[in-house]
Amino acid sequence: MDLAAILALIRRGTTEILREEELIARLKEGKPLRVKAGFDPTAPDLHLGHTLLLNKLKQFQELGHEVLFLIGDFTGMIGDPTGKNVTRQPLTREAVLENAQTYQRQVYKILDPDKTRVLFNSAWMAEKTAADLIQLAAKTTVARMLERDDFQKRYRSEQPIAIHEFLYPLLQGYDSVAMRADIELGGTDQKFNLLMGRELQKHYGQTPQIVITLPLLEGLDGQQKMSKSLQNYIGIDEPAAAIFGKIMSISDTLMWRYYELLSEQSLGQIATWQAEVAAGKNPRDLKVLLAKELVKRFHHAAAAEAAEAEFVQRFQKHLLPENLPEQIIQLENPKILLVNLLKTAGLVASTSEARRLVQSGAVKINGEKVGDVQTQIESGTTAIYQVGKMRMAKLQLQKNQQNEQEIIGKFKSSL
Repeated sequence: MDLAAILALIRRGTTEILREEELIARLKEGKPLRVKAGFDPTAPDLHLGHTLLLNKLKQFQELGHEVLFLIGDFTGMIGDPTGKNVTRQPLTREAVLENAQTYQRQVYKILDPDKTRVLFNSAWMAEKTAADLIQLAAKTTVARMLERDDFQKRYRSEQPIAIHEFLYPLLQGYDSVAMRADIELGGTDQKFNLLMGRELQKHYGQTPQIVITLPLLEGLDGQQKMSKSLQNYIGIDEPAAAIFGKIMSISDTLMWRYYELLSEQSLGQIATWQAEVAAGKNPRDLKVLLAKELVKRFHHAAAAEAAEAEFVQRFQKHLLPENLPEQIIQLENPKILLVNLLKTAGLVASTSEARRLVQSGAVKINGEKVGDVQTQIESGTTAIYQVGKMRMAKLQLQKNQQNEQEIIGKFKSSL
């Protein structure tokens, strides 16, 4: 590939390249570059939002550069304060390591294991002494830290900022020093931390890394950043049928966003399809192509074909699945409001969302629509609850006998 084609590939799906002239100069040298992306294992699974970085890493691999996949097992115990309006609860070492194991396995669904170096930042950070950390902290100022938008907002609203949160950008930046990174990738929300890497490399006499930011992928709701905590994510380790079905559930508008950021189809081909849809082509057909492409990437071609067949049988023929796993919900009382049950079962992110979906006719029990937000469900019942096209669970409701016995026991002891 010539330089123009290489730059076009790197630019696709990126938000910013700082500084692009530095990138061009290094590419012209013809030497393999060390390309870094870091992931804190604060949750057990990777989702499609993470794959924006992974796909870009794969492109650099195919261009002949060295990919450094960093697992932040040390920084993960602090918790990245980016975008948070409260201090995050630190994770235990055990939880971080358990999550890191799944990251290491899942990343090879995209990256070539023979061309990927997986590193853990505890390898250098755990050896740092208190004196080392003091010297590192001396490389910047409190005023510089408060330039961060999220820190500014918390400071102005008198929300507490813990001292260890100021350490996080410094530690992430020092990772680039330890790894001698030429390029670091990250989401747009990571820009402050990525630039900190450039600054620290200058302090340590290294050539500052090039920073490439990528957009944040919207979740299934099409509004908020994809996140497991918001229940709007698609995990890359999910079953093929689940990935396929969730892609089919997204809006037509969001489909184009996913094509642009997640698909390997050319921008020219995507533009052609957009014109065809504008002329009357059914966008559902293109969602099927996107769903099959992603299932094939994270599973295999046969799984994509099977997932499509299952989707057609289940949803186009309006059939409920026969082998849906059963989830037991313990109730404190004989009955529970449907909206509260949907929240408890993880089918919605909040009761307000549940009310909105019930009122819009998007909630079904055993295939029948429920439109009353005051609907109550009794304990001792088992049914399939469906929210929208893809969120579904078979719930068995049981009265919490242990809690009942505790109440009786406390009552007897008070006599």
